[in-house]
Amino acid sequence: MRTGLIDLRPLRVPAFRAAWIGGTAHGFGQQAATVAVLQQTWDLTRSPLWTGALGVATAVPLLLTGPVGGALADAVDRRLLIRLATALQLVVALALVTQAVLGAARVALLFGLVALLAAGAGLGVPARRTLPVRLLPAAQVPAGIALTAVSFQVSMLAGPAAAGTLIALWTPVAGYGLLAGTTLVALLTTVWLPALPVAGGTGRAPAGGWGFLLRSPVVRGSFATDLAATLLAFPVALFPLVNELRYGGDPRVLGAFLSALAAGGLVVGLFSGGLTRIRRAGTVQLVAAGAWGLAVAGFGLAGSVWGALGCLVVAGAADSASVMVRGVLVQLATPDAFRGRVSSAETVVGIAGPELGNLRGGLVAALTSGPVALVGGGLAASVVVGWVALRNRALREYTLPPRA
Repeated sequence: MRTGLIDLRPLRVPAFRAAWIGGTAHGFGQQAATVAVLQQTWDLTRSPLWTGALGVATAVPLLLTGPVGGALADAVDRRLLIRLATALQLVVALALVTQAVLGAARVALLFGLVALLAAGAGLGVPARRTLPVRLLPAAQVPAGIALTAVSFQVSMLAGPAAAGTLIALWTPVAGYGLLAGTTLVALLTTVWLPALPVAGGTGRAPAGGWGFLLRSPVVRGSFATDLAATLLAFPVALFPLVNELRYGGDPRVLGAFLSALAAGGLVVGLFSGGLTRIRRAGTVQLVAAGAWGLAVAGFGLAGSVWGALGCLVVAGAADSASVMVRGVLVQLATPDAFRGRVSSAETVVGIAGPELGNLRGGLVAALTSGPVALVGGGLAASVVVGWVALRNRALREYTLPPRA
């Protein structure tokens, strides 16, 4: 019987089930490590400048190695690439545990290990993104990607909370230990993956992969929609300012802002059965991205804390729906020979958009105010998404294959 609840049929496929468990463990450990690294950096420096610099130490290696990982994913067995990237991250996780246990921590060492951990993610994530479409029947790919999105939202909610509790009871060692354990699980689950060679098996990525990004109006428009939403309306950097201006700087409110975004995304994931049955995927992404912009603008206008949290729940739900549908659309609209490189571009869009959006928000707020940056950015994002919808008929009318 079909319901609006999340479709669990992909978990009946052993290889996808193993990939999903491994990906969930991997994401959980990465979120936990974020808390441990932040805490250890603060303990070492007592400087917000250094904790802020962690974003650079993470983003730059990802942006540099992501395209390399994408090209490799189109040239070699993707199972082998995932194993090697995960093994690298396991070695780094054990090094993080060791430096914390021995009391040998230095900022340069810590940042170097963080950069290596991010580099491992950049090499492996493009190949991981291709797993649902390679392991599942085409009709179940949307549900498989929805399950992946749910595991990400759960990791965002539970990973930092678990790490924070363990660190409070012990030290950052506990957070790094959690990272090592979950990364080991992610590596072991690759035993159940089949060999995943690319078509042709020449050992070189087929020509035309990067050019496909520009040639395909569907993929190009999907990425443009996501960039418009995040570059113009990403609100997280402005949370502390809004909290200080309107709610007295209460740290509980600041934490609630972040939880509200994740909660909205989780709700969409849990009820994604109906969403993934909508075949007009391009229209769904455009509507969701437009709703995200309006919800961010609403957050900027909200006078009460409950109104602000409600807008953020809507924003989180819209963002999750947009990202989920984009993942399905991009994977199914891309030939397998190009999926690694297109997936790496999707990873870069997912990293660069929010980071640059935070920078844009901070600059505009410094010149005007936090509410102006939020409202103006949210409305601008919705307008640009509407322009993409009008101009890109291929994206607007893109239809997924029928489900079984």
